[in-house]
Parts: sequence; structure tokens; C-alpha cells
Amino acid sequence: MKKLILLVLVLALSACTSATEVPVAAPTDVPPTPTPVVVVQTVVVEATQAPTEVPPTAVPPTAAPVVVTVVVEPTQVPPTQAPVQQPAGNSPIKLDDVLGKGVFTNMTMTGDKLTLRCTPRDITFNVTTSNTTIVDVLLWYRIMDVNRQYQKDYKNFGKMVSNGGGNFSLTFSGEDVHPDLRLDGGWLDFQFVGLAKSGDVVDRSQTIEGLVKYTFDCPK
Repeated sequence: MKKLILLVLVLALSACTSATEVPVAAPTDVPPTPTPVVVVQTVVVEATQAPTEVPPTAVPPTAAPVVVTVVVEPTQVPPTQAPVQQPAGNSPIKLDDVLGKGVFTNMTMTGDKLTLRCTPRDITFNVTTSNTTIVDVLLWYRIMDVNRQYQKDYKNFGKMVSNGGGNFSLTFSGEDVHPDLRLDGGWLDFQFVGLAKSGDVVDRSQTIEGLVKYTFDCPK
């Protein structure tokens, strides 16, 4: 009896085991997934509204430049030759040494006006030279019209007085102007000429022009 029961239990357990086993299916091949194809299509869409133009930014006008013209009047007219140094009071007028050309220095005159019948009637000239070869100095002069339109030659007035030490002086009056050369309201031009002992010219100053006014009557 016991053997029969054991046999029944064994069969029952075998039946249960067979019933619970699930058959394993063989793996199936998974077909490859196809690569998607991307199609790009250009679609032209007609504009339903004209594009709005952006107006340019307005640039504010710049103010016109103001041009200021400044006129500066000359305070001094350049002289045509080296100027004289104006005297203080009644001191002699000193001529620029440039006019002496290195031959004469300390050139002075007692005035810049010369008259025939009024005062001042004369001018005293003084010059100095360091050239020991020069033993005499001559004064040459001419009278020119005020506008210098008519050329005149220089005339020798004569020797200046030697004061020693290379100093020479001479007083020249309105009456000393030769009658044929007198011209009312003209210029007295002059030049100093140095002579050697032999009487030959050693050297001379520049022609000094436009510094002395010559008139018959009192200057205005």
C-alpha cells in the first residue's frame, strides 16, 4: 500500500513539472530598420505684402562755419635801407653801421632836415674809420626829387675835417647845394669816400638815401 502511494506521488510530481515547463522559442532574426529618407523641397510663396522700407536715419544739418577775417594793419613800413636811430632831445642822429660797409663807423648827423632860407640851415656830419690807410674823407652828395623819378649824379663837395684818431667832421648848409642841383622838397643823398695819402680811393660807404629832406623854406 505504501509503495502504491509513493508511486502515485512520484507520478503526480512528474506531471506538475512537465506542465510548468514553458518551451523556449528559438530567436528570430530582427529585420533591419530601413534608413529614413529626408526630402527637401523648396516652396516659393508669393509675398502678400510689399516689404516695409526702413527710412534712413535723418542726419541733422550741421551749422555753416563762421569765417572771421582779421585784417592786421602794419604798424611799420619796412625801410628801403637801414634806418637811423632817432635821437633823444638834441642828440645827433646815429646812422646804422651797416651803411658804413665796415669802412666807417660812429656815423652821425645833427638833423634830418636841411633848408635854404630857414632853420635848420645846416647839418654837421661825423664819421670814424679804423682804416689807417685813409687819411682824408670826402663828402659826395646829390638832390633827388621826392618820388625819385629823375636820376641825378653825385657831386663832390670836398674834404671833411680830420679831428685825429680816425675821426672826421663836416658842416653842410642849404646854401652849399650847387644852384643847379637845388630842388625844393627833394632828398639830400650823400656818401663818404675814404682817400689814401696818394689821393686814391681806398673805400667808401653805401649811398645813404632818403634820410634828409631838403627844402627852400621852413619844412612843414
